[in-house]
Amino acid sequence: MKNVPLAEVDHVDRAVLPIGTDYPPGHVLDWHEHRRAQFLYGATGVMVVDTAEGTWTVPPERAVLIPPTTRHRVRMLEVSTRSLYIEPRAVPWWPAVCTVVDVPPLLRELLLAAADFEADYALSGREGAVAALLLYEIAERAPLPFHVALPASEDLAALCRAYLADPDAGVSNAVWAARTAMSERAFTRRFRAETGESPAVWRGRARLLAAVPLLRTASVSEVGARIGYASPAAFTAAFSRAFGMPPSRFTAPGPRRG
Repeated sequence: MKNVPLAEVDHVDRAVLPIGTDYPPGHVLDWHEHRRAQFLYGATGVMVVDTAEGTWTVPPERAVLIPPTTRHRVRMLEVSTRSLYIEPRAVPWWPAVCTVVDVPPLLRELLLAAADFEADYALSGREGAVAALLLYEIAERAPLPFHVALPASEDLAALCRAYLADPDAGVSNAVWAARTAMSERAFTRRFRAETGESPAVWRGRARLLAAVPLLRTASVSEVGARIGYASPAAFTAAFSRAFGMPPSRFTAPGPRRG
């Protein structure tokens, strides 16, 4: 199915409903939730998925597993998606929080094939076999670290969301502590208790996540400088430590830059 709203087919008696959707650049799917679990694959572009618990950046050729009834928002940066909406009873192993995963060639081809199915596709034969194999392949995926947690408290979460929207390498713990009318020591202790990380480590990871969509249109050198790194080498080293691959993997096709 292509460009079909889930609400029109959610009632169909199929454990897996494949839907492909094309979105205009910069499109935002505002806060919503699904009864079904969702496997959201970006065939092109970058997606940023927000929940109350955190933010997940989904690079090209990756996907995010969204638990059923999880309220979320998705920002689409030149994205064409292939989604699977899955009955929760069919995937008792589904993660309890959003999870970014790789999409290897076999899974990608299965997703592309399934996008051409009708909502009431035959459960026997090829179509039923593809739907069943999709679940086996998704269950084999390992989590990728493209996310940051958000604090539970409203004031700290607001600080973090503002920083994610406009990462500034010049912001310090002292600046954030002053904005919450706390001492720097008390602020740092509270932030670590709610996120499991120090504020400085959290901001560093947030800047690296912000680099992923920027790499679509700018060189490694340009992006590294924009998010506060003194040299392309320093940026590449930090990015590789955080995500297990260099930033050059996410630059647009063409001559190697930066």
